[in-house]
Amino acid sequence: MALALAAVYLVWGSTYLAIAIGLEGFPPFAMGAIRMLAAGALFYAVLRWRGMAAPTSRQWRNLWVMGALMVLFANGLVNLAQTEVSSGLAAIAVASMPLFVAVFSTLKGRRLGRLEWSGIALGLLGVGLLNAGSELAGSLLGMLCLVVAPLAWAWGSVWSRDQDLPSPFMNAAGQMLCGGVLMALASLLLGERFTGPPSLDAVLAVVYLGVFGSIIGYSAYVWLLGNVRPALATSYAYVNPAIAVLLGTLVLQERFDADTWIAMAVILASVALVTRPPRPA
Repeated sequence: MALALAAVYLVWGSTYLAIAIGLEGFPPFAMGAIRMLAAGALFYAVLRWRGMAAPTSRQWRNLWVMGALMVLFANGLVNLAQTEVSSGLAAIAVASMPLFVAVFSTLKGRRLGRLEWSGIALGLLGVGLLNAGSELAGSLLGMLCLVVAPLAWAWGSVWSRDQDLPSPFMNAAGQMLCGGVLMALASLLLGERFTGPPSLDAVLAVVYLGVFGSIIGYSAYVWLLGNVRPALATSYAYVNPAIAVLLGTLVLQERFDADTWIAMAVILASVALVTRPPRPA
């Protein structure tokens, strides 16, 4: 569990920077399609070669839904948002996702403990502090994308727990394949075009997103969804902004001041509350 949490905490925190670099040479949905299709196809082939059963027809139907929610709307809209807003702002906005997970979980009849609710509230406070002390520019398109993206991811995370899906690794591979196809269709429908050959930095960023962000990070998250509490599986959203803002400052010269350090401390404290095991009855 510790390795899976480390993957979604650290690797996904760095993907916002990689997305920003990749967008310098790739259109947003085309970049997502290339990343997800390549990673999904490779992962699927390796799993089948190792003897893992292919998804059933019913499981493929569920994977198409998951691909739409978790890949097309969640990841694709973050890519689109980052064409107009900073990587740090994108990570901050996505950090609202655990709140939606909590709401959707209660709608499905699940009860959350007081520590989980306290951690979610504290995390949102930290995100508010982080946003209040920043000068990150936004846009209407960017903010709309960054509202829909965490909603889609949260609903997909909660909905998936009651569905017939393959084993975690095959689940991740199938979602990436289905979502990659949907992102490719979105790219075609939006008329995305390459303005020229992508730079080496942009290509390496997309490779990083495919290997680390998709195969490693996505697989770890899918495993967490099936094995730990939803609040713990989604607690990465409180750590990712701190990492994204730090990397954005160091590499892209985004704003990073004392207020941000304070907000990071609050966010990390919320993770400690959310990830604390519940007391036995």
